[in-house]
Amino acid sequence: MTENADLTPSDIAAVLDRAADGGRITPEEALALYRHAPLHALGAAADAARRKRYAGTEHIATYIIERNINYTNSCVTACKFCAFYAPPKSDKVWTRPLDDILRRCAETVELGGTQIMFQGGHHPDYGVEYYEEHFSAIKKEFPQLVIHSLGASEVEHMSRISGVSAEEAIRRIHAAGLDSFAGAGAELLPARPRRAIAPLKESGERWLEIMELAHNLGVESTSTMLMGTGETNAERIEHLRMIRDVQDRTGGFRAFIPYTYQPENNHLKGRTQATIFEYLRMISIARLFLDNVAHIQGSWLTTGKEIGQLSLHYGADDLGSIMLEENVVSSAGAKHRSNRMEIIDLIRKAGRVPAQRTTTYEHIVVHDDPANDPVDDRVVSHLSSTAIEGGTAHPELKLLDAR
Repeated sequence: MTENADLTPSDIAAVLDRAADGGRITPEEALALYRHAPLHALGAAADAARRKRYAGTEHIATYIIERNINYTNSCVTACKFCAFYAPPKSDKVWTRPLDDILRRCAETVELGGTQIMFQGGHHPDYGVEYYEEHFSAIKKEFPQLVIHSLGASEVEHMSRISGVSAEEAIRRIHAAGLDSFAGAGAELLPARPRRAIAPLKESGERWLEIMELAHNLGVESTSTMLMGTGETNAERIEHLRMIRDVQDRTGGFRAFIPYTYQPENNHLKGRTQATIFEYLRMISIARLFLDNVAHIQGSWLTTGKEIGQLSLHYGADDLGSIMLEENVVSSAGAKHRSNRMEIIDLIRKAGRVPAQRTTTYEHIVVHDDPANDPVDDRVVSHLSSTAIEGGTAHPELKLLDAR
């Protein structure tokens, strides 16, 4: 694929009409649309494709309540965009004990959360056994929590540490309690930008190979893209093509989630970043090009709440999560915070009906009457506490305000 893929204005209109109606477009057509289609026409086509896909529930946009539990910052991959990790021998390394992790799970349940994202560094000593122990402990104490965590990079790492195949690693952590993979570590899949920002990680082809293996073993996942680290337009579309090809074979990617690079406290130092317009165009192209992926998620955490809200007009059907705790992209400068009531209000003011969802996108509660909206002001993103005031999980603890 080249940056010179070109279509006339009438060609662009025809491709937009075809894609809006659910027709498949080629990578070359996607690149031309991404580069040249008028922004509002692109967004309108993506929104039409979304409405067609969700006919009958097209008025609804979803969110989830979850917690991102970071278990260690020790990491051997040293990705250049990351501000969270510490080299394994650094005096800044920490590891969260299991009892603390379980307390955070208890608080998640207390606040109505349904999902745990277990996220951390590639610790040089953490093989399959570590994840088996932790996932089984979480499931034993909190069987109602979905463990939607890790990704192909962690599988590659833990299998190497334990001296087992990726297939065995997936089977074992799935049996221990992992429900689905969060698509972590995708970053940019094409070779050039991946080597530039994450030279110690597996190749994009290997990342997809492990995800395809997981799908074939019955473990579904989401897919992601990190925008703004110096990749070209063509490389962004190539990333989508690589995902779509695997999805054609497995159907295992539930959603696609593009998010933007945050420039603070990392080696890239903000030399390149994605604009909000590039981000909105990517949301739209993803909805049009990924005709085999059900859900497109807007990332208010990295782009801001207003842009997250706008994404609902550009093809997104989901606004992500009230993330009770998050430390990774926040370390790189993502300062956006929200709460459940605000997310509901953002969705409603975008002209949609909010609905809390499960990990697999079933609706738990549809907020179709504002008079019945939840009013619990404890459900706040980045609360990062293990002592909810007035809660029942750990009444002996005092509230720690980490906001």
